Amino acid sequence: MDLRAQIDPNKIPKHVAVIMDGNGRWAKQRGKPRVFGHKNGVKAVREIIDAAGNTGVKALTLYAFSTENWNRPKAEVKTLMALLLTSLKNEAKELVKNNIKLQIIGNQESLPKSVLKGLNKVIEQTKNNNALTLTIALSYGSREEIVNAFKNISKKIVNNELLTEEIDENIINNHLYTFTLPDVDLMIRTSGEKRISNFLLWQIAYAEFYFTDILWPDFTKNDFYNAILEYQNRERRFGKTSEQIETRNEI
Repeated sequence: MDLRAQIDPNKIPKHVAVIMDGNGRWAKQRGKPRVFGHKNGVKAVREIIDAAGNTGVKALTLYAFSTENWNRPKAEVKTLMALLLTSLKNEAKELVKNNIKLQIIGNQESLPKSVLKGLNKVIEQTKNNNALTLTIALSYGSREEIVNAFKNISKKIVNNELLTEEIDENIINNHLYTFTLPDVDLMIRTSGEKRISNFLLWQIAYAEFYFTDILWPDFTKNDFYNAILEYQNRERRFGKTSEQIETRNEI
């Protein structure tokens, strides 16, 4: 059954972030190497990009590779980078066709030059698209992001470009990798794990969390729609009481 028809178009999360977990376990269940899981995970990426576009989500951020992932076996890392580059090249035409803008967040200096060159080519091709912003978190760590933000803010204070008293949430937001994106409304994690894994720690302050036991290669459009439906059934209070929310909705 297609769950899309049940979704309320007036309560769509603006920004959905996804921790795509379970490729390795999916492959292991089939007696295959971890790389087999990563390759099959690409299909789920396509499905979720389509699903996000179909529902009117404006920003989709996918956690593809963390700063900690560099510690994985070199062969796996090399394959992951090659797979990422090949996949984005293959999907470039579809991104343009569907008016999807691609951007990358993370420590780009640590990426292989060939990968960065290929990524930048697709980013340039899609820079004027505006239906959906697809952000790939690559060589990304939220703590590193926050540290870098404060370093840059400190430099501005030293150079008399900014006063300490002027620092507020907006100033910090504007120095994060995600400064062009709204805060995360819905965070999805597959594979049954229930942790954040150093992902968008600042941006998920008021996000709703959706955890599922489904391994990433098996995650479908309907699974994404189900996450949206659960999000729509939750009461987002942002620190207020239910009575305050009800009163505000009556006005």
